[in-house]
Amino acid sequence: MGQNRVLRLLDGLERQPRADTVIDLVGRGVRALPLGGGRDLLHGRWLGHPVHPLMVQVPIGSWLSAAVLDLRPGRSREAGLLIGVGLAAAAPAALAGAVDWAELHRPQQRVGLVHALANTAAVGLYAASLVCRAKGRTGAGRGFAYLGLTAAATGGMLGGHLAYRQAAGANHAEEVPHVVSEGWHRIGAVADFPVGQAVRRSVDDVPVLVVREPGGAVHALADRCSHLAGPLSEGTVEDGCVRCPWHGSVFRLSDGWNVRGPATAPQPAFDTRIVDGHVEVRLPEEASGESRPSAAEAVPYGVDGQGG
Repeated sequence: MGQNRVLRLLDGLERQPRADTVIDLVGRGVRALPLGGGRDLLHGRWLGHPVHPLMVQVPIGSWLSAAVLDLRPGRSREAGLLIGVGLAAAAPAALAGAVDWAELHRPQQRVGLVHALANTAAVGLYAASLVCRAKGRTGAGRGFAYLGLTAAATGGMLGGHLAYRQAAGANHAEEVPHVVSEGWHRIGAVADFPVGQAVRRSVDDVPVLVVREPGGAVHALADRCSHLAGPLSEGTVEDGCVRCPWHGSVFRLSDGWNVRGPATAPQPAFDTRIVDGHVEVRLPEEASGESRPSAAEAVPYGVDGQGG
């Protein structure tokens, strides 16, 4: 029952609109930061997944280690050093988290705002702990540190809810190679694909973006953006790339590579060919890892072709 109460509380938080004005204001501010290419660096595009979860390990690990040292007499100085390391590492971790947070769905942003507030409280409490230790008030310093660890643990729980229940930062196109059956799939006549326009088709209930170039080449990508499942077929096609209409991720049509974030994972790309005036597509053999299901075994992808 306790777990159910927590989940009900978190689900209610996702639906709570009271802070939406603040979310809009802060989100605009984060998106307006002059980060340039550093924005994709903070998203973790170079790593292939969000970098924020990796960065938060330093402050969390430092603060947890400080808590252990505070249990032993005479180790307050060493604990204070670890608290300082955690505070120094918290700033870049928070910036990476804010950049990711600004490109999320509203229910995710609502949870993320409370996650950020809990972590901000942890930073404030640990800063107070350092001040107390510097003044020789070791007992108060320990007390503030344990309160800070409690706040950080609350923030971590909310971060886990974001990542695992709300799928923030997850690759929303990962399952495509596992649910499309082997072999070539006919998706329409060549004339059905106007040159330079994004067209949506379906293969084994998986939505697929198809673009025919002026030279006749046909490209096909999984339609649901790897970032948050936005419909790429409703995006902008330009310079051999497609731009997601939801958060602006840019993918190369020829191979699905994510050339601009916030997406950190590329789009699954299909091989294409033209047979008897019709376009056929298939996933490359290496895309499935071991083996894909046969046509009879293919698993439906979401409901009505919508990514789940």
